[in-house]
Amino acid sequence: MNTHPAPRHHPSSPARIAVLASGGGSNLQVLIDHFGGAGTRTGRIVWVGSDKATAGALTRAASAGVPTAVLADPRDGEALVATLQAAGADLLVLAGYLKLIPEAVVRAFHGRLMNIHPALLPAFGGAGMYGQRIHAAVLEHGATVTGVTVHFVDAHYDRGPIIAQWPVPVLPGDTPASLGARVLRTEHALLPLCVDAVASGAVALGEDGNVHGQVAVPVSPTTAEWRFGLVPDTAGAAAAFASEWARLFPR
Repeated sequence: MNTHPAPRHHPSSPARIAVLASGGGSNLQVLIDHFGGAGTRTGRIVWVGSDKATAGALTRAASAGVPTAVLADPRDGEALVATLQAAGADLLVLAGYLKLIPEAVVRAFHGRLMNIHPALLPAFGGAGMYGQRIHAAVLEHGATVTGVTVHFVDAHYDRGPIIAQWPVPVLPGDTPASLGARVLRTEHALLPLCVDAVASGAVALGEDGNVHGQVAVPVSPTTAEWRFGLVPDTAGAAAAFASEWARLFPR
């Protein structure tokens, strides 16, 4: 089979977003909520796949009326490309997907393939670095700051061009579980903003291999720097998070 690039969506129409996930799917859920919300015009979730038949992400997708599939062989890039093309996907997001993406998929979705990683890459990334292993390694190395990275995907684990990062403080007494929970809250805030930006064309991977553009978010000079990483989900709105991100890390 010849692998053809995925179709590029017209800027005036919503991007058709496919998601791959291996676990419970909490990051998928924030995408479903974001792109299913009233007034969202940049994209919609059209397909969710997993390498695990028991993945909670598949249940979340089915509950939202999104078509799902279990990959027969995650190493078969040609088959995955064919499935994504049949779904009409023009943007592929990895939301807790643990398998290496085959090169055929990387080629077909160049510049339209994104991943989220619960650390500040290039630190604490690579094969075998996922879930609690990452947070345990952060603590073992004595790091005082960790965070979240959203990046375009290439043929290697966690090495593609970075779209955005957000730091999360490591607090005295943290365990891998408590640190992971704080990082996950930030993942839930950062991922939809980044996917929305790529879906709308506000952020793109250029021919020079660099990330161009920025997320259009309000800027507030009055928001406390570290509040985002210290409060429960219910205590802060996405707008406040976006405001802090834009102020502290402008492009």
